[in-house]
Amino acid sequence: MVRRGWSDLHVIYIGIPARNERQTIGPLLWRIRELLLRRSRDFQVVVVDDASTDGTSEALLPYQRVLPLTVLRNEARAGYAASLEKLVREVVQRSDYLKRDALVTLQADFTNAPEDIPELVRRFEGGADLVVAMTRSEGAAPRRVRLATAGARLVGRFMPSPEGIDDTLGSFRLYRLFTLARAISDLPDAEARLLSHEGWAANAELLLRVLPHVRRFEQVESQLDYSRRYRDSRLHVLAELRGLRGVSRDRQLREIEKESTLPAAPS
Repeated sequence: MVRRGWSDLHVIYIGIPARNERQTIGPLLWRIRELLLRRSRDFQVVVVDDASTDGTSEALLPYQRVLPLTVLRNEARAGYAASLEKLVREVVQRSDYLKRDALVTLQADFTNAPEDIPELVRRFEGGADLVVAMTRSEGAAPRRVRLATAGARLVGRFMPSPEGIDDTLGSFRLYRLFTLARAISDLPDAEARLLSHEGWAANAELLLRVLPHVRRFEQVESQLDYSRRYRDSRLHVLAELRGLRGVSRDRQLREIEKESTLPAAPS
């Protein structure tokens, strides 16, 4: 199933938090399989099923037979931040080569473009520890998303904002596992949470926590496509803005950002 050669060098982990995504999770996984096998990539997929009730678990079963796929299930709903943290910790624990391997995170609703994963990986191969996909909407975004985006711009003026990174809220990124492992080791104790803010704020928080350990970052442009999603947006505008406000008030994250010097991307 997974070819060798390039794969002797590193493993790409694909991390997907999922909550009631029965309609899109299968097609998304199949597209990832096509893209990475075509390029002889050694990859593993980790899906965290956050107590789905729509048959997502059953939809994943056939793909466990044709993909290097691990499904972690939360028996009670834990939320996006806890699910994202769970897959980060799982991948870091699983890897034997933290400086060599990487994690790509993306949404399960097929709004992110898996076609851009190879480009993220190419930048990683070139030496980047962090690759951020600058996501732009293709066509009309749902009204809730537009409202939350407008509100986020206002709240974002008061948030820690790494210089040179244009999209701090998106989930579509590649992290060298070493940066994630170091972010975990920075926590005060084994019980401390890596992510304490929900929604978009969790993505911003994870970014800020890895920054002190990033030697080099790059950005790529990526389009958000809402036409492939089978459901209405679940985004709650006020909840998202409260989460972002929490990040802006988080003294610890501000100190991390203050002490971090993020190297500029090569010209």
